[in-house]
Amino acid sequence: MADETAGALKPMKATSDGVFQGENPLNSALPLAILQICIVIVLTRVLAFMLRPLRQPRVIAEIIGGILLGPSALGRSTVFLNTVFPKHSLTVLDTLANIGLLYFLFLVGLELDLRAIRRTGTSALVIAVAGISLPFIMGIGTSYVLQQTVARGVPTGPFLVFMGVALSITAFPVLARILAELKLLTTDLGRMAMSAAAVNDVVAWILLALAIALSGSGSPLVSLWVLLTGAGFVLAAFVFLRPVLNWMARRSPEGEPVKELYICATLAIVLAAGFATDTIGIHALFGAFIVGIIVPKEGPFAGVLLEKVEDLISGLFLPLYFVSSGLKTNVMTIKGRESWALLVLVVGTACIGKIGGTLIASLVVRVPFREAITLGFLMNTKGLVELIVLNIGKDRHVLNDETFAILVLMALITTFITTPVVMAIYKPAWRGPPYKNRAVERANSNDEFRMMACFHSTRNIPTIINLMESSRGKRKRGITVYAMHLVELSERSSAISMVHKARRNGMPFWNRRCNGDGDVDQLVIAFETYQQLSRVSIRAMTAISDLHTIHEDIVTSAHQKRAALIVLPFHKLHQMDGHMESLGDQYQHINQRVLHHAPCSVGILVDRGLGGAAQVAASDVSYTIVVIFFGGRDDREALAYGMRMVEHPGIALHVLRFSPQTDAGDRATDNAFLEDFRTNVANGNESVQYKEKQVGGKAEVIEAFKEAGRCNLFLVGQGAPCTPLADRSTDDCPELGPVGSYLALPEFSTVASVLVMKQYDPTAKHYDLVEEVAEIAVDVDTPGPSNRGTDTSFRAG
Repeated sequence: MADETAGALKPMKATSDGVFQGENPLNSALPLAILQICIVIVLTRVLAFMLRPLRQPRVIAEIIGGILLGPSALGRSTVFLNTVFPKHSLTVLDTLANIGLLYFLFLVGLELDLRAIRRTGTSALVIAVAGISLPFIMGIGTSYVLQQTVARGVPTGPFLVFMGVALSITAFPVLARILAELKLLTTDLGRMAMSAAAVNDVVAWILLALAIALSGSGSPLVSLWVLLTGAGFVLAAFVFLRPVLNWMARRSPEGEPVKELYICATLAIVLAAGFATDTIGIHALFGAFIVGIIVPKEGPFAGVLLEKVEDLISGLFLPLYFVSSGLKTNVMTIKGRESWALLVLVVGTACIGKIGGTLIASLVVRVPFREAITLGFLMNTKGLVELIVLNIGKDRHVLNDETFAILVLMALITTFITTPVVMAIYKPAWRGPPYKNRAVERANSNDEFRMMACFHSTRNIPTIINLMESSRGKRKRGITVYAMHLVELSERSSAISMVHKARRNGMPFWNRRCNGDGDVDQLVIAFETYQQLSRVSIRAMTAISDLHTIHEDIVTSAHQKRAALIVLPFHKLHQMDGHMESLGDQYQHINQRVLHHAPCSVGILVDRGLGGAAQVAASDVSYTIVVIFFGGRDDREALAYGMRMVEHPGIALHVLRFSPQTDAGDRATDNAFLEDFRTNVANGNESVQYKEKQVGGKAEVIEAFKEAGRCNLFLVGQGAPCTPLADRSTDDCPELGPVGSYLALPEFSTVASVLVMKQYDPTAKHYDLVEEVAEIAVDVDTPGPSNRGTDTSFRAG
């Protein structure tokens, strides 16, 4: 008997000797943990990809993935369960999952700013209190029903509190992700939701501490000691730990790298705080959460901590917690009409309590009904914090298997419905004032020229700056450029923080966060330096959004800034060998959607390094620009831009006109425009050359292009009526048109960049994203009010 006990308690080896030694690697802890992590990551990422069209947060995929791997689905196979998740491996799995969870709660604390919570307005505070109180009371009522049916024999006091907390929680990180996804994070509705959720989060953790203290097996006096000691720990953290963290933050100034010692010390403090709270008896997570809250939010220190920790924890370790939870979730325990009726009861109670409480409080503080009901659904978001509460309850035997499964499904259902319901009931329209100058070609050429130049990475910046310099002209009212950095919204906490920071700043969003090496953002330095050395006024902006909807940010910002031209980067990057490498179809679709919805002219820039790989000083600018003119609205826009550029003393402009192929109306307009060009620009200007060619066959047109190809930049129209090149398939890049598509081919040129122009046509059918209202006044140089429905909103930029 003793031998059997010893054999049962024999620990797993950390590593195996390999299959060639006759060992099964899955009998060792490390290979088995590696297999488990890989399976979890692959499954959750595949599910997240499948749920992307429904715009669901990744936590939904992770909860479903955990349930699928558990006894509800794949785990019903004993062979699978005993091979991949044997019982003797669960201690290692739970330990890794809880380490990931520990640091994730530290990240959640980093995102919460106590000063912002203290500044929370009365409205948000009333909404938060009502959104906690009503579902908490209804949760206590529901607990009595469950105790009479599926939860017989559980301790009454802790069960009441756990049910109240489970129904009243709002998942702060998941809500932030949903708001960012729906472009509501930087609106007043989003601000109110985030403020109320932050208060809710803090109160929920206090209630959970109470529930854990009450769930202990000792006497009520022990529970009281746990609560008092926990409160003492929080007080000690603010009195003793906060000065230490403030000292490290002060010694990490902007523009300098944060010392590795400070990062290591902070991460060790998180572990020590977790050990302290676990020793007290209120779970290790509380210690990590408190440390995250007291870390100073000013300066680069918190941002660097976020960058160092979030990818490893959120991507690798945190999904293990969902599996650990899923292995305890057996949906098959919910059987019979009674159990399913109880699931409906719990989901209904959660929704009525949270949505109803929030709705009533919102109406009391005079929030319009549509915004109030939207706020109710947003506050009904559950997520990881909900699972933490439920798992603690199950581990402490407050929740049995069936109650646990019912509450997990409740969390999944309430979070899943949030995005589609909010999209259905809250469809705010962007509103802005109408404006006149929507193209480069205009009646009064001395009017201020406003351009929005978009870029994906630092690689585009030298060309963008050189294009700005070439476009500045010499007119009294010069040029204002809005440089918009297009950033894909990721699942990272830092991406959400960046979007939210734009709202708090109330100014054009300069990204001043430092990277891990402490280098100040290159984007800021490049544009600030150029602005100081030139007569160009620059406003730097950042649009952080999903790639499927980022065109909305570009279009609405261009309308708000009254831009005459949007310059977009081509979705293919020029390589050293001359070939073009695609960034992906998503980036091409961004350009196509902008063309479809743009409130002004659009240019697509095929960047082959205009001016080289660095910014060129104004005195050193020496470019030759070729305008290829076949006729039509878009070609006139290209020539109008060329006429502006040739005002720069370092620019030479060559215009190559091919014999007209347009109809009589367009031909007359083209002739009048060209006559004005020859009279007022080309006449007596040695920097301008004008040639006319007869359109022959395809070979002759291409030969003419190649003769003009020794230049720095081609300006062409998207809709150029070039019949000889129309037979070339432009299916690959229809947004460039026939001429632009040919000039972008790698075999044509490895030197000249191409700017393909599409002129705004006021007579064409438009699919506007912005409703124009004459009464709205906007300060276009700052991200001021851009009324979205009844909300005053601020763009991320």
